[in-house]
Amino acid sequence: MLALLSLFQSRPDWTGRELAERLGVSDRTVRNDIGRLRELGYPVDATRGAAGSYRLGAGTKLPPLLLDDEEAVAVAIGLRAATGVGGIADSGARALAKLEQVLPHRLRRQVVALHEATSRRAENLDTDVADPETDAALLTAIAAAVRDGVRLRFDYAAAVEPAGTEPPSATAATAGRKLVEPYRLVSWRRRWYLVARDPDTGAWSAFRADLMTLRTPGGPAFVPTPLPGGDYTSFVLRDVAATGWKVHARVTVHAPAERVLSRINATVGVVESVSADRCVLVTGADSLETVAAYLGMLGLDFEVVSPPELRDHVAALGRRYLRAAGC
Repeated sequence: MLALLSLFQSRPDWTGRELAERLGVSDRTVRNDIGRLRELGYPVDATRGAAGSYRLGAGTKLPPLLLDDEEAVAVAIGLRAATGVGGIADSGARALAKLEQVLPHRLRRQVVALHEATSRRAENLDTDVADPETDAALLTAIAAAVRDGVRLRFDYAAAVEPAGTEPPSATAATAGRKLVEPYRLVSWRRRWYLVARDPDTGAWSAFRADLMTLRTPGGPAFVPTPLPGGDYTSFVLRDVAATGWKVHARVTVHAPAERVLSRINATVGVVESVSADRCVLVTGADSLETVAAYLGMLGLDFEVVSPPELRDHVAALGRRYLRAAGC
């Protein structure tokens, strides 16, 4: 019915057949929708005969879209994300432009701040994995701090790791009270990460937003310091590769680091050069079986350093391949 109202706004008179063709419905559906509009108080005039048509009553306008502040920001953020999705990029951009024209200045600043403070990485997602809850007000507050160049104070909770998995490496952000310089929000694999710098030590970290609880807002301003390498998204992906999986592995690969890097991306692992023909790959996944399969796909000789259980999975996979080959 909103589409029908929109058509009435574009020109005054429409025949029933024209409306049906534009909306991709039957004439009967058009008549039913006209009846519903009248029940909702929209005067729709009709003329009968061969030249009959429908016309929205004089002085009637498309009803305003009534959204509260949080809803308006959420819709605008969703539309900004849609501008990067194939097939709906143009329509998403048009809808976003219309919405931003009517957003109050204070809400428009929130939307722009969140957009400018965010980096996104498109990935194929497992629809069986539950989405972590991240408060929209929290993301807005973080984005505002990034925009204004002020420090953030927050309590950081420890991630709940599944039983039997390795503890996070030393590079993982530890739990406790934090005071940081916020630089960028990164969205990847249904999670939001804040890339920030410790003003005392100069250390850079990636914090999961869903584990953050903001304290006193509006900290002191800081002078920005460039991130080594300059790529916030790659920084988060490297951090996740080293700390963000349920299981982690370390293997020695019998090949130059450059060759290994050409076969993987930052979401798979971190490569450390050892010599001209050898490197160490730090990687992980949600299961040891998956890690074993990934390593086989490298197409390079390797040795498992840790964990010991991974050797059993690699051996079992090797025996299965040999049986499949009739060996």
